[in-house]
Amino acid sequence: MKKDTLEQLKRTRLNALSLVGEGILVGAIAGGVVTLYRLALEHVNEIRDLIIYQAKNNLVGMILWFVILAVLAILVYLLVKFEPLISGSGIPQLEGEIVGAIEQSWWRVLFAKFTGGLLALFGGLALGREGPSIQLGAMMGKATGKILGSGQSRQRFLLTCGASAGLSAAFHAPLAGVLFSLEEVHKNFSVSLLIGVMSSSLTADFLASLLLGENVVFQIPLTQTISHQEYGYIVLLGIVLGLGGVFYNWFTLKMQDFYKRLTFLPGVMKMMIPFGIAGVLAFTAPELLGSGHNLIDTLTSEKMMLGTMLFILLGRFIFSGFSFGAGVPGGIFFPLLVIGGYIGGVFAQVASTTIGLDSIYLNNFVVLAMAGYFAAIVRAPLTGIILLFEMTGSLNQMLSLAVVSIVAYVVATLLGSEPIYESLLGRLLHKRGDKELQPMAKPGEKILSSYAVEAESALDGVTIKKIGWPENCLVVSIQRGTNDIIPSGDTLVVVGDLVVVMMTRGEQLIVDQQMRKLCQERKGKQK
Repeated sequence: MKKDTLEQLKRTRLNALSLVGEGILVGAIAGGVVTLYRLALEHVNEIRDLIIYQAKNNLVGMILWFVILAVLAILVYLLVKFEPLISGSGIPQLEGEIVGAIEQSWWRVLFAKFTGGLLALFGGLALGREGPSIQLGAMMGKATGKILGSGQSRQRFLLTCGASAGLSAAFHAPLAGVLFSLEEVHKNFSVSLLIGVMSSSLTADFLASLLLGENVVFQIPLTQTISHQEYGYIVLLGIVLGLGGVFYNWFTLKMQDFYKRLTFLPGVMKMMIPFGIAGVLAFTAPELLGSGHNLIDTLTSEKMMLGTMLFILLGRFIFSGFSFGAGVPGGIFFPLLVIGGYIGGVFAQVASTTIGLDSIYLNNFVVLAMAGYFAAIVRAPLTGIILLFEMTGSLNQMLSLAVVSIVAYVVATLLGSEPIYESLLGRLLHKRGDKELQPMAKPGEKILSSYAVEAESALDGVTIKKIGWPENCLVVSIQRGTNDIIPSGDTLVVVGDLVVVMMTRGEQLIVDQQMRKLCQERKGKQK
């Protein structure tokens, strides 16, 4: 048994050379697909704006646009029926596959998500490109694993590389791609994994920059660095964002419930609701359509009235809920950044007229609010900080970004709000039902997973034989720094160790949940 375990560990351990090679390969493929997706989105956005401009004040043109929207809704509905796992952002689906609860067909998701995302943005729905980009990138990682004949453990690594490459290419944000894939998707960290993910993310960013240019996503002029005397305002903003993030998560889930309660409507009619709203907005408030990138540019480059800010903030918030709640393929990542930016603009405007904040800091607070709102909703503060740094190209706000993100994160956590992607994953698994949670891979296939031991957790400072390990798993290695320790009953587990566990594919979901709990649960809270 020990010989078999050592052999399995030897076969599965990722050496630095192969990690870099496979990471570059996945980054090139995923980066190419996502770059093509971005180019296609730019074209459909231009075509939509042109059609709306031509149809405005023209009754026949307006009717024709509503007909086109109805056709788009039908096509998107058929695509979701063809492959249900393209619904929504795609990030919960990826997280479900990482823990073994879901098995996606890479080619079906690639075709349906790519097409469905384009059609949704062509219709003007308030959705983002980042969720589809991450899912598309991950599927390219999976396809690469299939072609290379990789085992399940290796495929999980390639999924993570693909997700990192997808976000990197979508936003020109390679460091945020790395952090998001580790902090939110894989939820684990090791030096070997980091090497591969970085290789993938940097390759994808290089390819996207080569084809699309090197400009940052948001051209936000920041003429003044926030002084330390103004940090009280930042803390107050963080509290507001924490509260706003909790409300956003609640509202997003309630919008899904709203569509579920429309049992008297066929599915295709439900899908037509957000497209119909987009049709009305096209001729009344076209600025609310699409991902909202232009809204941030307008907010930070022009003097906008408070009433206009509030109108756009409320309009985008509600329209995003209707768009995402219907299950249309598209992300919430970019839309929530836009909403967060407008919360920051409103906050700065009100604070400058009531409590003495200098109005010169409006753009600074827009950027801070985007990061803090992301931290409160997604609960990945490091990703939010680095993402906004890369998307704006400004190094001067790192400290203030960290402060607002931490405050927003703490407020949302204290209020008991679950991170949005975890909530969405839980709903997805519940909707699919136990029968559909069985993976398509052979349930008896052996895989390895590693788990980081946190300080004062149930494993910290405890010997192997005294730990209540999950059933149907075997501890095959303790990675401590650069050393691999083959454990015995008297081996002491300490904070910072990576515990490598072998399990069958069929038991992965249950074992993964129990191992995460062991590595994170505080000793004082154990029953």
